[in-house]
Amino acid sequence: MVASRLQTAQSVIVDQDLAKDLRRRLGRWLKLRREEKGMTQAELAEALNLRYYSFISQVENGVGRIPQELYPLWSKALNVNEEDFAWVLLAHLEPGLFRMLTGKASPDPAEPVL
Repeated sequence: MVASRLQTAQSVIVDQDLAKDLRRRLGRWLKLRREEKGMTQAELAEALNLRYYSFISQVENGVGRIPQELYPLWSKALNVNEEDFAWVLLAHLEPGLFRMLTGKASPDPAEPVL
């Protein structure tokens, strides 16, 4: 019983570590797309009608998550096809669902994302 609980707790910790790593990787990808467009965080925040550009920093550092209602605006601001943007988000924020839909583990650190 104790061993089972310990294994469950360790699994949760690994899952949490994986989730944090995936959010950081997503943030790096978003930052790269923004920089490729030549945009500052403040300019992206303005394009998204956000009051504070610090939210962009939080997302790019893997701390914050993009609210779903901003997905279309964010993809447009970064000039990324909405479907591609959605797959990248799914791979990084919902790896289990991504695996169910694609049959692939979410995402391989050795492979570039889009």
